[in-house]
Amino acid sequence: MSSGSAGRTARSSVRPITDVQRSVTLRTTLCAADGVAIEAAYHPGPGPVGGPAVVLAHGFTGDLGRPHVRRAAAVFAQRAAVITFSFRGHGGSGGHSTVGDREVLDLAAAVAWARSLGHVRVATVGFSMGGSVVLRHGALHGGRTEARSDAVVSVSAPARWFYRGTAPMRRLHWVVTRRSGRMVGRLGLRTRIHPHEWNPVPLSPTEAVPLIAPTPLLIVHGDRDPYFPVDHPRMLAAAAGASGELWLEPGMGHAEHAADDALLERIGAWLTASWTSATAGETPATADETSAAADERKG
Repeated sequence: MSSGSAGRTARSSVRPITDVQRSVTLRTTLCAADGVAIEAAYHPGPGPVGGPAVVLAHGFTGDLGRPHVRRAAAVFAQRAAVITFSFRGHGGSGGHSTVGDREVLDLAAAVAWARSLGHVRVATVGFSMGGSVVLRHGALHGGRTEARSDAVVSVSAPARWFYRGTAPMRRLHWVVTRRSGRMVGRLGLRTRIHPHEWNPVPLSPTEAVPLIAPTPLLIVHGDRDPYFPVDHPRMLAAAAGASGELWLEPGMGHAEHAADDALLERIGAWLTASWTSATAGETPATADETSAAADERKG
């Protein structure tokens, strides 16, 4: 969720992808499996045609045009092709937000688009609500389907639904569940929210995580996240077992706003290692190894 201040806000020296090689950025409208129109953008990145691609899943109240989404995309675009899109009910996409339920269909459409553009390896990176979506997508779209992900990174995601243990989450529940709150969401946060409760309740993130294996999984969370305390990532990591990796980031707040360039670069290095390891049949590098690799490149 990205509906307000959430810890420190990260700054960037990297220009967003909409300002870099503008002539080769593609814009399109995808169609989710239930017919909802999803706006999406593509940048081919620095590598060869058909190289790795990253699909970014933003948080609640975000969209592909938000500065923090564009900044994250710009960092990943230095090492891979990048697809950004707006979840239903957000930005220029159609429909109404279901706050993480049917958004799995939107992500699946974006991943399938990446594969249609020739990318053999596609990773999904999600923040907050988008973090829960990439976990469920990884569980539901395994195997050899065109919508599958080859690596999953979940940043600042909840472990369980209906959590109200923090003041920001109580405010968010008011926005989602009350008519007056949904009006604030539409007019103030530019997010159109579905008025009905989930039926049925979707697979929870914790239930989804064990189903992602053997796809590489990285869980990233700040120890100062004002939305979800650290028991959430620890629950996800415990559910993942040996197939997942947990990074608890000191001093980090929530989601895209708080993920600075250095963290995004480390995530990019982890993804590069996971793609390389998958080719060689090995285990992805640890956090220390990817951090060391990033330091070596900078040196």
